[in-house]
Amino acid sequence: MTQPTSYGGRPVLPAPGAPTQELRVARFRGHARRLTWCALVLIAVAGAVGFFYGNLPSGFENWMLVAAASVIVLLLVLIPFLVWWTHVYTITTRRVIERSGIFATHRRELGHVRGYTIELRRGILQRMWGTGTLVLSNGVDAPLRLANVPSVALVHEALIDQVEVNQILAHRDAQPPLPPLPTS
Repeated sequence: MTQPTSYGGRPVLPAPGAPTQELRVARFRGHARRLTWCALVLIAVAGAVGFFYGNLPSGFENWMLVAAASVIVLLLVLIPFLVWWTHVYTITTRRVIERSGIFATHRRELGHVRGYTIELRRGILQRMWGTGTLVLSNGVDAPLRLANVPSVALVHEALIDQVEVNQILAHRDAQPPLPPLPTS
């Protein structure tokens, strides 16, 4: 048996009955533009500490300034960065995985085999940044929302391809085996 050929940019399908390996297609986080305010706060706090350190009015000490700056940086810079950093979307050849959480992780999966609808939403700012929100719904589970996806058109196309390939493989594997050819 020869390896199936690929036509029109389609992925190569495995031989019938052969186990398929789960491969990672894409792994990404939401667009980092939401961290813009965090960066501005960090710059402002650094500038304020640099200006006021050693120039505080009487009754205040430098350690108070550093402690207040540390609390502001922790609450307005570090925690939002960690929330963004730990929210990861992974697309494999079998499923879409959403993982989030700093201390306790929350994980959701949606299999390609069952099929799902893909809704693409793009606001004005998302169009300017080349991002978008994908909502994946299979009609049974709660919709999986992939927010602020960078290169949203490419991810959308990859999801469509994965659903199509997985449904073809599931249909092919569900067929009864063909009887052997007669020998002459």
